[in-house]
Amino acid sequence: MKYLLIMNVNPATMAALTDEEREQIGHGHQAFMDTITGTGELIVTQALADPSNTVVVKSEGGAQVVTDGPYIEAKEFMGGFYLVECENQERAVELAKLIPDTGFEGFGVEVRPVMFSAGLEM
Repeated sequence: MKYLLIMNVNPATMAALTDEEREQIGHGHQAFMDTITGTGELIVTQALADPSNTVVVKSEGGAQVVTDGPYIEAKEFMGGFYLVECENQERAVELAKLIPDTGFEGFGVEVRPVMFSAGLEM
């Protein structure tokens, strides 16, 4: 089953990290990618740009409009993701715990099943 491991970032928390902690997270991501590539569970991973680079396309009054900013205004934003394929949610949570961000307070990883992969009976 496929799971999206969504890394949530709080800019204030990120700014408070030391250079050593940022380096620790970067090296930890490489180690994590090496691990899940080796087990065959990694499908794809991407880091996303800062939300200030985001636009939203939506319908207003029957016309499509483009507005600045993320769709939802929040302190935290989706900083990136890993799409993995593993046996079950328990394993997906185990993988999420290996993501270095989860070792620092103020960061979190959301584990969400990919519905089309699992079917509509979730």
